[in-house]
Amino acid sequence: MSNALSRILETRDWLLADGATGTNLFNMGLQSGDAPELWNEEHPDRIKKLYQLAVDAGSDLFLTNSFGGNASRLKLHDAGNRARELSRMAAEIGREVADASDRDIIVAGSVGPTGEIFAPMGPMTHEMAVEIFHEQAEGLKEGGADVLWLETISAPEEYKAAAEAFARADMPWCGTMSFDTAGRTMMGVTSAQMVDMVEGLANPPLAFGANCGVGAADLMRTVLGFSAHGSDRPFIAKGNAGIPKYVDGHIHYDGTPELMAEYAVLARDAGATIIGGCCGTMAEHLSAMRAALETRERGPRPSLEDVAEKLGGFSSSSDGTGADEPAPARRSRRRRS
Repeated sequence: MSNALSRILETRDWLLADGATGTNLFNMGLQSGDAPELWNEEHPDRIKKLYQLAVDAGSDLFLTNSFGGNASRLKLHDAGNRARELSRMAAEIGREVADASDRDIIVAGSVGPTGEIFAPMGPMTHEMAVEIFHEQAEGLKEGGADVLWLETISAPEEYKAAAEAFARADMPWCGTMSFDTAGRTMMGVTSAQMVDMVEGLANPPLAFGANCGVGAADLMRTVLGFSAHGSDRPFIAKGNAGIPKYVDGHIHYDGTPELMAEYAVLARDAGATIIGGCCGTMAEHLSAMRAALETRERGPRPSLEDVAEKLGGFSSSSDGTGADEPAPARRSRRRRS
């Protein structure tokens, strides 16, 4: 299969990825506890709208509605035997949207975690995980995904299993982890350790980085950690639109389009090549991010103080590396109500 993402990366110094999947689908009527992947069959028009929103807002790349589309996750919805089928549907809808665009759009087949703890602490073995990821990868490949996109991973064992599975599927891939525990993933991985892990893989990703986590500022600190440790591979930054708050019975992310525009420019200047949003990131955020990336000149690599000043600081004093110097404290965000 031709590597569409690599070809675009050869001619661009940044790409805009998409925003939130869940936030947008909840706005379209998805209920808490439902499997979004079933909408690939039940409401393909809404999934097409999800993808189109990103393209219309300026995204060069969007993720398919297949984050929880592996057998381990789908079994919770009595659909464990439909992983390949539902993932194929997600990619097919994406292929239709991308092919109808008048510019090059990358369809990235989203692959999320299995939801299981790895042995010896849990039931998931390396071999089982490889099979689970391989099945989903084949479905996304059949549906026409340009690249596989592993995301929101916490355990290095899971990242490595996915890399092996994607090699079996003969598909290029990208992979991000979620650094949501004082600068580390839930399983204790630091930004530097991720760089070392990626560089040691037999089948490394085209690009790697961070997604989700706590907020844009914390994610920026992780991206700066990637850059400081050094790698020739493109970095990915896909941060949440601010911090979640419970308002009138719903989760609301407080990041404004202006804040996400600042984040996008900071991420680019910090060395990220593929820049997007995660939870809470809507079309209006993406449009502002695109405009900022197109109109604001590249600047010097930002410091932690720069990030704190523009994005509001960090959720913890530690960046996960064990350094003694505290990070800047959280400050008031510059935003419009």
